[in-house]
Amino acid sequence: MIIRPLWEARLDRAWQSASVVWLTGVRRTGKTTLARAVPDSTYLNCDLPSAAARVADPESFFASLDTKTVVLDEVHQLPDPSRLLKIGADCRPDLRILATGSSTLAATRKFRDSLTGRKRTVVLTPVLTEEAADFGVVRVEDRLLLGGLPQALLAGRVDDEFYREWLDSYYARDVQELFRVGKRSAFLALLETVLRQSGGLAEHTGLARACGLSRPTLLAYLDAMQITHTIHVLRPFHAGGRRELLAQPKIYGFDTGFVAHARGWNDLRSEDCGRLWEHLVLDTLLSLPRRPEIRFWRDRSQREIDFVVPHGRGVCDAIECKWNPRAVDGRSLSAFRELHPAGDNFVVSPYVAEPYRTTIAGFDVTVVGAKTLREHYQSAQQEPQS
Repeated sequence: MIIRPLWEARLDRAWQSASVVWLTGVRRTGKTTLARAVPDSTYLNCDLPSAAARVADPESFFASLDTKTVVLDEVHQLPDPSRLLKIGADCRPDLRILATGSSTLAATRKFRDSLTGRKRTVVLTPVLTEEAADFGVVRVEDRLLLGGLPQALLAGRVDDEFYREWLDSYYARDVQELFRVGKRSAFLALLETVLRQSGGLAEHTGLARACGLSRPTLLAYLDAMQITHTIHVLRPFHAGGRRELLAQPKIYGFDTGFVAHARGWNDLRSEDCGRLWEHLVLDTLLSLPRRPEIRFWRDRSQREIDFVVPHGRGVCDAIECKWNPRAVDGRSLSAFRELHPAGDNFVVSPYVAEPYRTTIAGFDVTVVGAKTLREHYQSAQQEPQS
């Protein structure tokens, strides 16, 4: 079993604020393995009928536990999971409860109680760059090509059958069970199209036409993908200026391996690495205890900042993702800072061992690796995500 200390610490920190932790993330991202690694715990696989029978009387079940923690894996499979979690939190405030699922907690109609004030959420991302070596992957290029699901990384090679089988399982176990989507081929065609275009501007009319969907159906499918963590939608950052992009979002696929698979890549060129590296930096930002608001910036002249992290009162950080840290377009940073002058500037590159400062287009810029970027933002966060 591979230990993931970053995420174990994240669970411990969340339990300091609430007795129930909802551990979520895409299918096979390692939730069960992480949950089983929790010490002094009772583990239940809620897919099994025996688990449903054991928790049929919640008060008796929780009273019988003599461990510090109980793990309810795939808890949404139970008839009334929210009632079970509420009773556990109220009757055994000394008990740490870990519930897992592949979507946001309220995605299924079974959750009639949002557990407000009783829970914290931890969203497990695909394996981060800083974790890849623990899975036997040293080169960032290999992490980009294989993706961040542990099974794919541990295989050590591209296995197209793994990606196809995952998509089938995702549709059957997550999409169908939660949303009852009837058009399997259309749903998966949309997901594969989004993966191929990952990191680009989303044009809803073109997506709907390409997949044979009405606009309302397209929006419903995209919403289902967001809820089950397979896409991330970023809105443009702007101050309402005529030169700035105001409405059209970007959509990122959840995993670089699936993006490479959808694009038919079995090896990567340097320009491919640059496109996929942006996804890993996004994962790094999404891995923070409290996910920051993440935007992007673009103007009518096609000048662009990869990610913008607003801090309020006109302050915002500009983050550029570069395979080669010397390849920053100073014109984009200059145009952005002309409109939004306050905030820090970062260039994030994969092989930067120690951060350093430089000047680009007259602006101070800090060049960092992904881990340093995470540590920078995490140090500023005092409370776990709620």
